[in-house]
Amino acid sequence: MLITILLACFAWALMILFLCSAWHTFKVGTEHLRKIHQIPCSDCDYFTNDYRLKCTVNPVKACSEDAIGCIDFEPKTANCNACQQGRRKLF
Repeated sequence: MLITILLACFAWALMILFLCSAWHTFKVGTEHLRKIHQIPCSDCDYFTNDYRLKCTVNPVKACSEDAIGCIDFEPKTANCNACQQGRRKLF
């Protein structure tokens, strides 16, 4: 009888520890995602979208947390009217 109670308490303690660990992991993960979404590289004019050279100005910092607050950031500029509307220019 005493062993059954101890095992039940142990099982509940493990369940509580598991839930606390899952909550902590969720909280840390959401904080990390918020930080990752602050990286401005994809909206920069110097971003090449090529895995070999991601940025022509700061290739080491590109697409990393170091790029948050980049002093060389330039917003993308559209080259033509069709690009501003999201269409490809037809020739």
